[in-house]
Amino acid sequence: MAKQMFLNLPVQDLDKSVAFFTALGFSFNLDFTDENATSMIINDDAFVMLLVEGYFKTFTSKPIADARSTTESIMSFSLDSREAVDEMVRKALTAGGTPSEEAQDYGFMYTHGFQDPDGHLWEVFWMDPAGPPKDAAL
Repeated sequence: MAKQMFLNLPVQDLDKSVAFFTALGFSFNLDFTDENATSMIINDDAFVMLLVEGYFKTFTSKPIADARSTTESIMSFSLDSREAVDEMVRKALTAGGTPSEEAQDYGFMYTHGFQDPDGHLWEVFWMDPAGPPKDAAL
């Protein structure tokens, strides 16, 4: 079974991306940071490698999706409360992100999202630790 998760994302301006995610409260592992890449720490076992597009291209022969016009994926992470979800989205928009979908309230789960400066979609959510009611439709 997997021990850690690394997500690799292409970015156009590494300094701008680092400033954006720093404003959201994320930190970076300087041991894996240079002019081409940085390792953003999500938690002890999850990381996002922000790779300058030219460097990202060395890992694939496929074209890089333009996240501003194409959805490649949606990165999601949980927070401790609905208020924390709204606060994270507010921070993202203040730091230069753009809105994505409107907040969705399912009762046992609350989601909201934003786009980072490169157009990547991020969904932030809170889920009741008790989980959904037995009759909930997702």
